[in-house]
Amino acid sequence: GAARKAADQPILDKEVTSELGGVSPTIVLPGPWSDADLAFHAQHVATQRLHNNGYNCIAAQVVVISSQWAQREQFLAELRKAVDAAPARTAYYPGSDDRVAAADRSYPDAQHLGSRGARVLVVNPADRTALVRTEYFGPVLGVIEIDADGREFADEAARLVNDEFIGTLGINLIAHPVTLKESGAGFDDYLAGLRYGTIAVNAWTAVGYLTPTATWGAFPGHLRNDIQSGTGVVHNAFLIDRPERTVVRGPFWPAPRSVLHGDPSLTPKPPWFVNNRTAATTGRLLVDFAGAPSWAKLPRIFASALRG
Repeated sequence: GAARKAADQPILDKEVTSELGGVSPTIVLPGPWSDADLAFHAQHVATQRLHNNGYNCIAAQVVVISSQWAQREQFLAELRKAVDAAPARTAYYPGSDDRVAAADRSYPDAQHLGSRGARVLVVNPADRTALVRTEYFGPVLGVIEIDADGREFADEAARLVNDEFIGTLGINLIAHPVTLKESGAGFDDYLAGLRYGTIAVNAWTAVGYLTPTATWGAFPGHLRNDIQSGTGVVHNAFLIDRPERTVVRGPFWPAPRSVLHGDPSLTPKPPWFVNNRTAATTGRLLVDFAGAPSWAKLPRIFASALRG
């Protein structure tokens, strides 16, 4: 089998589409963040990893930050706090403990956080190979620092995630609106250079997965004997021919701070955040609404979501 794979000579030659995982990154672009911004997006990143205890194909595994960012230490402190405080989840997925143990062996200096120290946080390891080439599919989160700032940091982060990370299913970017404004039209060109099937700006790529009109799958180009995140797409309700990627965008600030900053978004803490106190109730109400839509059900949904 290994020889046939190396020679690209499969026994079954029928075309098979597939959606697989990979090591998904989150790039944090430096900017003038407030204390509240740092805390909120640390919770955002913790959610990207720890939702379903990391047993998601699109769970973010590595955060890429600038070592020159003036708020680097504060962000890392908030990230540790968010990972540590996230509600405990049982390691139910087969092989989870073995994969966490493998991360420990690769990074013996990693921090253990959360209930019973079940979560592993790896910060700026000297050798990042295992971190960017192994999909741990569990509560393991890494941080890679790049010694650069501004556009130099953004360019090196793009090179890193394009060339060194395994898989191309999805990537997240978090950027302050001031940073995005300073980037101008060039930011769209920057996104176009990221070889990922779904790109989320100030959101989690899971929002793209939850959008049936959007495409979902790996960036085109994986070979069947090096399949990585797969080939082909699902969803794509508009039936776009030969799509390359989907880009989703979210608000940098949650409501009500968004309104105070002149952003029309009314989104509070999203119900999928791991520290959302009413997530289960809001989820049940949303499912009930999807099954039998009614204007009369909306007040309970909003009331539950706003208490999160």
